Amino acid sequence: MWFFEVTGPALALGSTQSPDDVDAAAADEADIAVFNRHSGGGAVLLEATGSVWIDVVIPSTDPLWNDDVAVATHWLGQVWLDTLEDLGVDDASMHAGALVATPMSPVLCFAGVGPGEILVGANKVIGISQRRTRDAARFQCSVLLDWDPELHARLLAPGIERVNGTLPAVDAVADLAVRPLRGLGPDAILAAFVGRLPR
Repeated sequence: MWFFEVTGPALALGSTQSPDDVDAAAADEADIAVFNRHSGGGAVLLEATGSVWIDVVIPSTDPLWNDDVAVATHWLGQVWLDTLEDLGVDDASMHAGALVATPMSPVLCFAGVGPGEILVGANKVIGISQRRTRDAARFQCSVLLDWDPELHARLLAPGIERVNGTLPAVDAVADLAVRPLRGLGPDAILAAFVGRLPR
């Protein structure tokens, strides 16, 4: 397991996501670095107080391994459910179905819901992406602690407008079913998560 301390704001694009989805001038103005991560999906904004990023790796010989990518994240989703319960978060659930994609999903991670990801009510709070080889799977988890729809809209306006046509980016982002876990700190989340990981 890796816990990444975010020391400066960055926009982590999906592994195959084009930098053309990003307004480079807006990123420069906000002093936000842009890079492609190794797993798929849409962009995730990383901020020191706005998100928690944890990676978990299991070998293919691990009992938790599942060849079916549609259910491979379910065990990790359950760990997150238990973690949130320990932290006093009510009404959390794991999405156990197939990917629920929207036109914006390839541009913005929190615009869709994938297997194993966590909702509070109908709103996404934890995203999980994965990168797999024959030997191991790496799961990248993003826990949303804060959410600035206007900043997301500015940074990703080219990509959002590409997939949404005439709908302004700020309106498209404002309509997303997203709920940050405000009031929870990274240290508390990490401690609770580690305490719930299978031994």
